[in-house]
Amino acid sequence: MNSGNPAPDGLPEDSAVHEGAAGARVDDLDQRLAAAVERMGHVTRTMLLRQAYAEGVSPLQHQLLLRVRALDGRARGSDLATELDVSQATASEALSALRRKELVEKVQDPADRRNVVYSLTASGEELSERLTQWDGPLTARLGEVPEADKATTLRVLLGLVADLHGEGVVSVARTCLTCVFFADGSAGTGLPYRCDLLQVDFDDAHLRVDCAEHQPRSAAS
Repeated sequence: MNSGNPAPDGLPEDSAVHEGAAGARVDDLDQRLAAAVERMGHVTRTMLLRQAYAEGVSPLQHQLLLRVRALDGRARGSDLATELDVSQATASEALSALRRKELVEKVQDPADRRNVVYSLTASGEELSERLTQWDGPLTARLGEVPEADKATTLRVLLGLVADLHGEGVVSVARTCLTCVFFADGSAGTGLPYRCDLLQVDFDDAHLRVDCAEHQPRSAAS
């Protein structure tokens, strides 16, 4: 527990630092990094919530509209629930509300005519375009950060996402680091990574967070 006494580095103790399970030592910097990520999560949730209510939708409906937009005709209800880590009943209720608002519609799945997928209506397209701007204040600040720092941060965060996905904490992660096509860069290019699907070498700054061509490593067979 934080006693208010100076930490070993001479600075005041950080209230984000606490003992691990059964009193096990957890690195102070690791805890402060985790706390900083949580704080940024609060910031992003707040921005998303404010824009959602300004547009007359709930935060979950906001996220569903953006996912339906991103999946572009491949948005099945079960997949949307999995991606947002909510129950199918919760996702179905929110999608029904969006249908009543005439923002999404059910259409026959072109890949399997026994199923249906969700797509945006014209009004839904217009709204989802506005909703993509929810992170404007954050991206404006990031524009002032050096490119090298942003690239390193992107790699570290996506590495954490990949690890947590491997442990089952994150259900869906369509990132380069979880993709079957992700490989080491070609010799002589000086670039660390390669996309075997597109035959392109690239660096940290070009890692994808949500790639439309992603195939999970488990599908390699």
